[in-house]
Amino acid sequence: MSRRGLLSGAGHAALGLGMLGALDMQPVYGAQNGRAAHDYGVDFGEEALLPTRVSPQDKINIALIGCGGQGMSNLNTFMARKDVNVVAVCDPDAKHMGKAALTVDDKLSQTAAQIKDYRKVLERKDIDLVINATPDHWHALVAIHAAQAGKDIFTEKPISHNILEGRQMVNHAAKHKQVVQVGTWQRSLQQYVDAVAYVRSGKLGKINVCRAWRVQDPNAAVMGKEATKPVPKDLDYDLWVGPAAMVPYQENRCHYKFRWYFNFAGGMTGDWGVHMMDNILQAMNPTDDFVMPTKVMSLGGKFFVGADDDRTTPDTQITLLEFPGWMLQWEVHVGNQKAGINGQPESGLTGRSHGALFLGSNGSVLLDRNGWSIFDAAGNPVEKPAPIDMGQKMSGLPAHVGELIACHKSRGITRSNIASMHKTTTVCHLANLAYQASSVLHWDGAKEVVTNEPKAMQNLSYQREYRKGWALPKA
Repeated sequence: MSRRGLLSGAGHAALGLGMLGALDMQPVYGAQNGRAAHDYGVDFGEEALLPTRVSPQDKINIALIGCGGQGMSNLNTFMARKDVNVVAVCDPDAKHMGKAALTVDDKLSQTAAQIKDYRKVLERKDIDLVINATPDHWHALVAIHAAQAGKDIFTEKPISHNILEGRQMVNHAAKHKQVVQVGTWQRSLQQYVDAVAYVRSGKLGKINVCRAWRVQDPNAAVMGKEATKPVPKDLDYDLWVGPAAMVPYQENRCHYKFRWYFNFAGGMTGDWGVHMMDNILQAMNPTDDFVMPTKVMSLGGKFFVGADDDRTTPDTQITLLEFPGWMLQWEVHVGNQKAGINGQPESGLTGRSHGALFLGSNGSVLLDRNGWSIFDAAGNPVEKPAPIDMGQKMSGLPAHVGELIACHKSRGITRSNIASMHKTTTVCHLANLAYQASSVLHWDGAKEVVTNEPKAMQNLSYQREYRKGWALPKA
């Protein structure tokens, strides 16, 4: 049998949501067009350019752990570089793993070892860096064990399933001196750098309120009510569940859909809050060592899908976080791209599925993945609208990977480093923790504890009981 035949156990994992949403402001997208291109930020320069020629001894050997949709996106980005070898792929689902191996063979004409258990991957001495694209409940153990094994790490967001896991990830990365880049690639997208620098410049005046949001596609929000099923023969379900509480296999809570169950993840607040609220935190702090919130409250529920739906995370959630001198509102809801956050259809809306909004005494900044816009205090755009060629829209992931590889060689600190992203992820976990506790929580950011209701820290967004056979290493 040919090498391709040996690899052809590949399945077809699909990732993608048709997202909807709105904000009642007309966007200008100044950061990608015209005068504002880099007036307010720092140009990344050439650090993310792909090398043209690399000697074999200078190539970095990587392994992919977690071969689902996000893992394949990351793998393809790494493989686009000439300074990378892929030596292993790993997944408890043999179909996903086979697909990844076949992709490596097609693109690099290399045979990547297929290894079901990530611990066997980390035992290999020929691996320099691992991509951790596992489900959220696996992020901490894979990253910590990789650091212990002396591997640098590209880990997907949110970094952890809960706050205690995130703290241990930071501690182990520091203890073992490993370079970690979190997959919040918006930090490597020029428009975000520009917008953050503009807000930090003080041009908006006093900012008392910020807003961030994500709107989910109705088709992606509904899990339905499913009966348990036999585990597919290609899936080691016991290994897939790993440290989480064991629940019977259901198709609607495995693979991509794990995101909507607190046993495995943090819902839309964990999945997208870690992007949108990260933009807010970066811009509202002079450095990436963020000042943390002191109070948090969060309300919501399964208002769209209904009580009988199997998902356990809310489809509708509004969180208020109080920081010293300002507040952040985080919102999650399903569908209706013309409603906007303020619900004013007469104001001439444009669809916005996600975004970050800074409301200052002198004006406002509106930011999303399509660009950023500046408005004066009266709500008028500072610059004339300029069209954006969506076909030419840049992805920040190649630059993000390029910066990681540069730091792997220099031992420098990455843009989305683990210490900074632990703070952003903690803010997301706090939103869910307040929701789970049904209470206003007072947070001590230095000690990382709830001070007014310690019992709240028994909820899943703060800590979990690991299943027998698994333990969270302490450092």
